[in-house]
Amino acid sequence: MSEERDDLARAVEATLFASEEPLSADVIASHLGDSPASAIRAILQDLVSHYEDRGIHLVERGGKWHFQTAPDLAHLLRREREQVRSLSRAATEVLAIIAYHEPVSRAEIESIRGVQTAKGTLDVLMEAGWVRIAGRREVPGRPVIYAITPEFLQHFGLSSRKDLPGIEELRATGLLDPVDNAFDAMMAADSDSVGTEADSED
Repeated sequence: MSEERDDLARAVEATLFASEEPLSADVIASHLGDSPASAIRAILQDLVSHYEDRGIHLVERGGKWHFQTAPDLAHLLRREREQVRSLSRAATEVLAIIAYHEPVSRAEIESIRGVQTAKGTLDVLMEAGWVRIAGRREVPGRPVIYAITPEFLQHFGLSSRKDLPGIEELRATGLLDPVDNAFDAMMAADSDSVGTEADSED
């Protein structure tokens, strides 16, 4: 690595270390004067390799970069971490629906879950920083729509929504039980309706 490139790498490290939140390559470039974003991206990739065997890693989540403790050392800091309040079953279901269907309105969430969703449930998710208001649906009534945040991706160690677990993994955790149950009930109702019609014809 040339002396100029090494100086730039050190500047990128310092910028990320001093920042209170993850930064995109473009934002880092703006902090470093006239450094092109393409050069910053190349430096970031070099730093990923540099730190991959160290106690901290440089990671990218949702297009933004930050340092985090190496996964195999996380247990050393467990006592220092703020304990995040466990989410209720309802909040977990709502969070999963938003993550997979964003942007989604409250009515659409309730349609998928098959039950009403308390406003407090969405408030808890927004207070946690995992869900945000993403605007309004351009339909009559213009309902508010919700989406996940970069903090959600960071907390769960995801680079993007593409890294979300598959349907079978979710089903194994039981998160899809309400949806599956609603579908089974709907199918059973349709079957009963067909049977009733057949009886009436006889």
